[in-house]
Amino acid sequence: MKYVDEFRDGALASKLAAAIRVEADPARNYAFMEFCGGHTHAISRYGVTDLLPANVRMIHGPGCPVCVLPIGRIDMAIRLALAENVTILTYGDCLRVPASNGQSMLKAKARGADIRMVYSAADALALAQREPERQVVFFAIGFETTTPPTALVIRQAKALGLANFSVLCNHVLTPSAIMTILESPEVRELGTVPLDGFIGPAHVSTVIGSRPYAFFAEEYRKPVVIAGFEPLDVMQAIRMLVRQVNEGRAEVENEFTRAVTEDGNRKAQALVSEVFELRRSFEWRGLREVPYSALKIRKAFAEHDAEARFGLAYQSVPDNKACECGAILRGVKKPTDCKIFGTVCTPENPMGSCMVSSEGACAAHYNFGRFRDIPVVAA
Repeated sequence: MKYVDEFRDGALASKLAAAIRVEADPARNYAFMEFCGGHTHAISRYGVTDLLPANVRMIHGPGCPVCVLPIGRIDMAIRLALAENVTILTYGDCLRVPASNGQSMLKAKARGADIRMVYSAADALALAQREPERQVVFFAIGFETTTPPTALVIRQAKALGLANFSVLCNHVLTPSAIMTILESPEVRELGTVPLDGFIGPAHVSTVIGSRPYAFFAEEYRKPVVIAGFEPLDVMQAIRMLVRQVNEGRAEVENEFTRAVTEDGNRKAQALVSEVFELRRSFEWRGLREVPYSALKIRKAFAEHDAEARFGLAYQSVPDNKACECGAILRGVKKPTDCKIFGTVCTPENPMGSCMVSSEGACAAHYNFGRFRDIPVVAA
């Protein structure tokens, strides 16, 4: 299959691995953060780490929208479903994210809340059209990739005059998170790791383009290579980052040229700008409050803003003390550093959000990387 099979070629992977070993300076260490959860999944699934030299370290970043969603936002949806008797619609992974007091949307559903899974924002809008007597709230999450579809249904709802449809918006922004990891004193106080460069997200970059990353390269002297989600994409991006570090360069390079341009999708950007504006601050799991890192619905569309319609107030809730998800999202710890990983906390019984989504670092390591944790016994 074009653009899939050729990016999973084992022989080419071996050649790329050999090239990285040759170019990586044995006298230094390299630490690269793959920001996006899709890259984390690919690295674990295809064993990319096993092909890299020991001095090239990949660090998981906070690029999984389900993982960075704070407990308080889940609590807000549960309170709304139980107290206001509305129908909450959201993506499947959100249903299982742990909330306060051992709850989740899925457990709230078992208690009688009308919470359902949908595959798209359009599905939520369609339900509101079919059942005008029902108050339908779409619990929207995601980075810049899933924001345009949410903006579209909000605009459509206003055009249709749908009084029973609103959105609980949790859309967050990639560049703000990267800047917070690099600069925020509060996050540095929580703990961060030295980074030599970033693998830029693929799907996000198809929307926003490569231009927004130039700031990090110029101001922080951190190279960024945008990469696709296939294993050879990731390995080529690592090779490009190694070269930049060796040559003392800090530039934005685009490995994913088959889908990403410098300017991105301007039509999608215009739609998002029409419907959304920046929040002054938004809480991220693992990063605390991050200024101007999320979107809220503009006043022109306030009738479709669930927070305004139902008078919802956000309450911050501390994470489970036994869970290391916050530190894992900052790259400070690995899944195996968490005492409950793989025992108390599993994909079937997640204690933290990093074990819920398939893009979460804990879920990826649980499904594809645990064999590395087993000691090799000599024959």
